[in-house]
Amino acid sequence: MARPALDFGFSSCPNDTFAFHALVHGLVPGQTVVPFIDDVEALNARAELGHAEVTKISIAAYPRIRSRYALLRAGGAAGFGVGPIVVARSARAVGGRVAIPGERTTAALLLRLLGDFETVPMRFDQIEGAVLRGEVDCGVLIHEGRFTYEAKGLTLVADLGSTWEQRMQCPLPLAAIAIRRDLIAPLAASTDAALRASVEHAFAHPGASHAYVAAHAQEMAPDVVRRHIELYVNRYTVELDERAVQVMLEFWRAQAPAGITHDTSSVFA
Repeated sequence: MARPALDFGFSSCPNDTFAFHALVHGLVPGQTVVPFIDDVEALNARAELGHAEVTKISIAAYPRIRSRYALLRAGGAAGFGVGPIVVARSARAVGGRVAIPGERTTAALLLRLLGDFETVPMRFDQIEGAVLRGEVDCGVLIHEGRFTYEAKGLTLVADLGSTWEQRMQCPLPLAAIAIRRDLIAPLAASTDAALRASVEHAFAHPGASHAYVAAHAQEMAPDVVRRHIELYVNRYTVELDERAVQVMLEFWRAQAPAGITHDTSSVFA
């Protein structure tokens, strides 16, 4: 008897809807899924509660769920030049109250590359406005913020991705697909293969997902959507760089407060 469709969490951002359109719509063979679409920090929190079967998560959130989940190799987000940026209303040093797109996000962890700051968690799409209104002094932008901050009158004050690349000498792993450990034996290989096939289908048929991407990016200009996909969907979406993930997890470990228990379960399924 066929297994019911997997609950599959991913974000509404163009890179995810582009990459996973074929999987969601049954255009590639293998595992069927039912999409659960939300902001990445909401996906992180849902995985922490164990409610997700397969889900996109921030790499920085993975240590919190490592005992219950393993990572797949396809479907992630990583690369060079893809990192979060820090913006302010005018040129200044990073400091004061800094808005972050959630405490579990890779962006929040990367801010630690620059030091310890007073952080203010909020949804990623609220940060530009909060900086412009003076509610925070700086903001860490992810997703389309990289392409829209200048038009909104904000100033780049730090590129966390560049800082990571210079210090760690590897691509920046932002996010990955996690699968619940009780599902690994029957489904990890087939799910990984289906994710990879979906990404490859997206590369081969870039126009097929246009309506699906646009439906979830209604407030985003077409040029921003295009640039977003071109930047974040790349060869690392087909096959995540395992060494880069390990480097990020070691960085998380170095930044974790004393007394935190570090799970040693295998990282990849």
